[in-house]
Amino acid sequence: MIRILYVEDNEDNVYMLSQRLRKHGFEVIVASDGEQGVEMARQEKPDLILMDLGLPSLDGWSATRQLKDAPDTKSIPVIALSAHTMPGDRERALDAGCDEYDAKPVVFERLLAKIDCLLQDRMRP
Repeated sequence: MIRILYVEDNEDNVYMLSQRLRKHGFEVIVASDGEQGVEMARQEKPDLILMDLGLPSLDGWSATRQLKDAPDTKSIPVIALSAHTMPGDRERALDAGCDEYDAKPVVFERLLAKIDCLLQDRMRP
């Protein structure tokens, strides 16, 4: 089963997106801030990370940089999720090491296509 680490501080977003991902056969683990996300990624070794960029304490850009700088987590694909769709945010996320970017509110089919593209070498449920 494909495991997704969802790093998000908004409980409503966590509930809604996690439920939809689980219905599609993914295992979802959740971290509520960037520091916890980095730690969980190192411990759990998920297949993919959905990273909110506007996180408390350690933001998503910094958390992604830490993950991509570490040998044991650098190959895990990261999709940045952001409600702040300002010009340059996508480029900034990609520069931080994110493999893909998507705006909130999430269009589930579009996000699922990005997940599938990044995990094409792995079996989908």
